[in-house]
Amino acid sequence: MPQINFQISWPDGSEQTCYSPSLIVKEYFEPDVEYALDEFVESARTALNIASDRVKAKYGFPCGLAIGQLQDIEARASEYQNLENPQVKFIRFIE
Repeated sequence: MPQINFQISWPDGSEQTCYSPSLIVKEYFEPDVEYALDEFVESARTALNIASDRVKAKYGFPCGLAIGQLQDIEARASEYQNLENPQVKFIRFIE
């Protein structure tokens, strides 16, 4: 399966490189676009769950890395929930 990494910038300006075991994330995000925090988390949740399901369909088990990445994104996003209009910038795909 083709996998991909992608780089984001959190509301505090810190950057993170994330992982997906599937290119499905390209259907949910665009480089150089800022997303509302909640929208970003929901899109990441959808894309990474689909990616994990694709791994399960092919190999018989879900992708632990995709699930772990999603948990990390959700935990990190919770740090910014109290900010007014928090944004996540999707920087780029790393292929």
